Amino acid sequence: MPNQAAKAETFHRLHVPGEPVVIFNAWDAGSAKAVAAAGALAIGTGSWSVAAAHGYPDGEQLPLPLAIANIERIVRAVPDLPVSLDLESGYGPRTQDVAHSVSLAIGAGAVGINLEDGFPDESGMHSIEVQVERIRAARAAADALAVPLFINARTDYFLQSPADRHDAAMAKAALERAAAYAAAGASGLFVPGIWRAEHIRTVCAGTALPVNVMMLPTLPSRAELARLGVARISHGPGPYSAAMAFVEQAAREALARD
Repeated sequence: MPNQAAKAETFHRLHVPGEPVVIFNAWDAGSAKAVAAAGALAIGTGSWSVAAAHGYPDGEQLPLPLAIANIERIVRAVPDLPVSLDLESGYGPRTQDVAHSVSLAIGAGAVGINLEDGFPDESGMHSIEVQVERIRAARAAADALAVPLFINARTDYFLQSPADRHDAAMAKAALERAAAYAAAGASGLFVPGIWRAEHIRTVCAGTALPVNVMMLPTLPSRAELARLGVARISHGPGPYSAAMAFVEQAAREALARD
């Protein structure tokens, strides 16, 4: 079984612009094993799915100890694969809180995290300056534990704006953040909500960070995303929603009277 640092390095190498790695997001040890059995190269969680599976709403409402215990079980279930944890906004307003959360994640075996610049309640976003300090805190915590953590810096410009209002100015704003986040120690740029090909192309071409997009019905095809320069495609809450829809329908059929 690879050690944690080796799995972290493997996870970094999976992010190749033009050859996107697919993360079919899991929510617990059982779903992670199923995704691994399908041939996944890495496992990533999605905060919405993990929270829902534990009976909580998204937005850091799932207690951090539960999130950490869950990722620890996932790591044990798929010992040969790198595992990344959606750490949302870092579970706390202070940089010390972010560092603490990251240390716990690494201690549980994670080799990557998502760290978003939006507030947990989606009421706005941290300033660039504040988010830079939070990323630096995450990087320092990882360095202290000698794990080359993949910090997937998420920017919520597109996610917090209606899809029909997305424009070139938002892509430019995302790139401004990408430059600052890269300098602070980010490993990748996650832009959930982006869907127009021209905006994806602009973002991918404008940053040295590998770009991650989230699966949406309006997203270009995987082949087109590769041509646009995407390095990672996440499925977010989709797998959980589909699985629960299947369970509900199967239960309806089983419980239905003849």
